[in-house]
Amino acid sequence: MKSVLNISLIVAAVSSAALSSVAFAQTQMRVGMAYDAGGKFDKSFNESAFNGATKAAKAYGLQVKDFEPSDPSQVVQGIRAFATEGFDLTIGVGFNNNASITQVAKENPDLSFGLIDDVSAAPNVASLTFKEEEGSYLVGYLAALNTSTSVVGFIGGMDIPLIHKFEAGYTAGAKAAKPGIKVVAQYVGTTPDAWNNPGKAKEIASGMRSKGADIIFAAAGASGKGLQDYIKQVQCIKGAQLPSGVKFTTNNFAKVTKAASYKAACAGNTRPMFFIGVDSDQNYLGDYDNNPATMNHGLTSMLKRVDNAVYALISDVKDNKFKGGQRVFGLKDAGVGYAMDQYNRSLITSTQIAKVEAVKAQIVSGKITVPSK
Repeated sequence: MKSVLNISLIVAAVSSAALSSVAFAQTQMRVGMAYDAGGKFDKSFNESAFNGATKAAKAYGLQVKDFEPSDPSQVVQGIRAFATEGFDLTIGVGFNNNASITQVAKENPDLSFGLIDDVSAAPNVASLTFKEEEGSYLVGYLAALNTSTSVVGFIGGMDIPLIHKFEAGYTAGAKAAKPGIKVVAQYVGTTPDAWNNPGKAKEIASGMRSKGADIIFAAAGASGKGLQDYIKQVQCIKGAQLPSGVKFTTNNFAKVTKAASYKAACAGNTRPMFFIGVDSDQNYLGDYDNNPATMNHGLTSMLKRVDNAVYALISDVKDNKFKGGQRVFGLKDAGVGYAMDQYNRSLITSTQIAKVEAVKAQIVSGKITVPSK
C-alpha cells in the first residue's frame, strides 16, 4: 500500500511539473516580425529592426519569429498567421506593410501590432515613424565640410515622400554648411524593386561621379550596396575627369594614411570618394582593405534607430504599457543621428564634430527647422 502511495505521489509531482512547463510555454511572450523588401539582412533598415528584436529576445527571454515574403501578395497571409497563433505583438517593417498590418489588426482588435515608417488607421497599431530629415541634415552638413569638388550626390531607393525627407534634409544641411554647393539627386525606381537593385544604384553613382560628385549619400535599402561597390572599384575622382566648371578646392584627406591599392589606382591629381551609409552604422563597409588604420571610404552613416524603436515597443508590450497611435523619433529622442567610430575618426575632425553638434543642438531647440520635402 505504501509503495502504491509513493508511486501516486511521484506521478502527481511529475504531472504538476509538466503542467507548470506547459503554463510557462504558454505565457512566454511571442513577437512576429514581417520584413520589407530586401530581407532582414539588408545591412540597413530591415536589419536594424531585426537587431532591435534580437536584443529584446535576449533581454526578456521571449520568442521572435520572422516572416520574409518572396512576393508582396504573401504579406497579409504571413501577418495573419502570427495573429491566428495569438502572438502578443506583430510588427510590420516598412510602409509597404501598412495595408496588411491594418487589415489584420482590425480583424484582431484584442491583439497588439506595430508598423515601422508609416501610420495605420487601426487603433491597436503603434505606428513608429522618424524625422529622417533631421539626421540627413547632419550628414549633409558633414558632406559639405569634406567635399573636394563642392558637388555631392544623393541616391534614393523608391521615389516616395518618405525618401524625399532624406533628400530634403541632406540638401538643406549641405547648403547650410556650404551655400554654393551643388547636390545632384536621382532615384533607383518607382516600385518596391528599387530597394533591391544594386546594379542600378551603381550605374547612378557612376553618372554622379562624371558630374563631379565625390561624396554620395544613399537612402536605398539593399540597393545601396551598388554605391559601395562602385566606390570600392574606382576609389577616387581624378582631376582630368572633372566636368567643366568643377575643380578641386580642398584636400582634407591628404595626410590620412592610405592603402597600397589606393595609392596605385589614385596617383597624381586625385581626391578620394566616399559614401554615406543609412539606417544602420555602415561605416565599416568602406574598409575595403580590412584595415581600419588606413583611409576608410565610408565618411559616416545617417543612423535611423529602428532598433531602438522596435526594442521600446516590445518593452511596452511586455510591461502592459502598449498604446496604439503614432510615435515620432527625432534627434531629441535619439531616434536619428550620425555615426562616429574607429573607421571614420581620421576622416572627420574634432572641429567638424563640434560644428555638427552645435547644429544638432539648434535643431533640437527649434532654432533650426529642417525641411521634410
